[in-house]
Amino acid sequence: MKIGITLNINGKDHVFRAEPRRTLADAIRDDCGQTGTHTGCEHGVCGACTILVDGEPVRSCLMFAVQAAGRKIRTVEGLAGEESEGGKLHPLQRAFIEHHGLQCGYCTPGFLMLAAGVLERKPDISDAELLDALSANLCRCTGYKNIVKAVRAAAAEMRTAGGSG
Repeated sequence: MKIGITLNINGKDHVFRAEPRRTLADAIRDDCGQTGTHTGCEHGVCGACTILVDGEPVRSCLMFAVQAAGRKIRTVEGLAGEESEGGKLHPLQRAFIEHHGLQCGYCTPGFLMLAAGVLERKPDISDAELLDALSANLCRCTGYKNIVKAVRAAAAEMRTAGGSG
């Protein structure tokens, strides 16, 4: 039995009908057309599907779409915010490019959203805390050094700018 669901993704409401057991990851991608959120393991292990729900990093493959109704969802498409209309990237996106924090790019949206959630909550995060937070996501290509370097650079820029973009 399908039910009506409204998801607010990046400030825009998406209304659709789905089974109550539909994962948030599948709903975001298939029902709402936001394909930047990737699915990897579909068991909550890899972190490729990480998004922000009410500002907190969430594995969207482990949450049902109905659980996210009425909450603010932010995906990688909304990372730069309204300024992205003019082509301006979020500091994290720029840093991943400048510091070669990606290779194949499959894990990148999850890392970007995890880092955004962490840095927006705790801009002065210590190196040890940052490494602990980033260890929640998996990357098969980069060896993590450049991901960590990129997030540290973005954190410094975000602290200097006093905001997220």
